[in-house]
Amino acid sequence: MGPLTKSLLLFTLNWLDAQLTLVWIRLNVATEGNGLMARVLAHGEIPFLGLKLIVGAAVAYFLYRCSHLPLARRGMTLVLGIYFTLMVVHTATGFYALGWEGPIVMLGYFGTIPGAFLGLLS
Repeated sequence: MGPLTKSLLLFTLNWLDAQLTLVWIRLNVATEGNGLMARVLAHGEIPFLGLKLIVGAAVAYFLYRCSHLPLARRGMTLVLGIYFTLMVVHTATGFYALGWEGPIVMLGYFGTIPGAFLGLLS
């Protein structure tokens, strides 16, 4: 996958994250997890969506323009990994909103694994 494709994918995932966040908030299923964006959201959905898309577009463009640098390529991989993880959380939230709590229980279980692992090491 080339740098342009990755940048477009990043922007698309950013847009999808913003839209799903607004849906879950409207349905009273979730809240905005980012404190700064929660403050922007307090001013309305349009400022929230606008800022989210502007920042997402700027980051995607910057990583695309700097894709010749190894640090930017690693950064793109990291950010895409974070957004794919967010999409898993959004999917679990959607299942929960539809009345199926299984994915939320599983996410909670997997969320305890790092702490349990660290407990073994101490």
